[in-house]
Amino acid sequence: MNVTEAVRQRISTRGFLDTPIPRDQLAELLETAQRSPSGGNLQPWKVIAVTGAAKDEVIGIAHRVLAADPMGVVPGDRPVYPDLNAIDPVYNERRKRVGEMMYAKIGIPKEDRAGRIQWFANNYRFFGAPVGLFLIIDRRMGHGQWAHMGMYMQTIALLAEERGWGTCMQECWARLRVELHDHFNLDEHHMLYAGMALGVPDPDEAVNDLYADRAPQGEVVEFRGF
Repeated sequence: MNVTEAVRQRISTRGFLDTPIPRDQLAELLETAQRSPSGGNLQPWKVIAVTGAAKDEVIGIAHRVLAADPMGVVPGDRPVYPDLNAIDPVYNERRKRVGEMMYAKIGIPKEDRAGRIQWFANNYRFFGAPVGLFLIIDRRMGHGQWAHMGMYMQTIALLAEERGWGTCMQECWARLRVELHDHFNLDEHHMLYAGMALGVPDPDEAVNDLYADRAPQGEVVEFRGF
């Protein structure tokens, strides 16, 4: 597999087999991911990988804290989304479009809000993935370093594709920044940025057939001087 193939076939995997991911193989992937771009070589990321009982513990925390409202807003001053009513509506249209595509794949209509909430709660079980990764950053880092964290996460995702694994970026875990800060005994300066589910994709899960639309090149690229 080349890089182009990995980029083109990567999706947000939302259904996994229970096939274990060996520690040595995961460690090798994360070692390779250290080559991800990093301005000034700060490497602002830290990772906590959980599986087995450790994964069950964080799933239990999520169930206790979010059972009544799994789709609520992220607390604090680092939201997952900006105020989508205050910026170009095209961004919100893209978000809504992919949501409708996903729910169509799994057969939950728009009027079934309870069903959609129940499905969303699968995020907090890593969609059945055997491994959960938690991405940690020093809250004193600037916007540039948050961008570098995104590059690192993308690098992990592409390396996973090469190995026949799937991933799902899960910013929803930011809902539990306070609780997981305590659970992982982070110091005062570190905070959870996001989670990531990782494992072998389940080919029988209809949601894994979702190949999200992307904006046409003309909306996002300008060629000048060519």
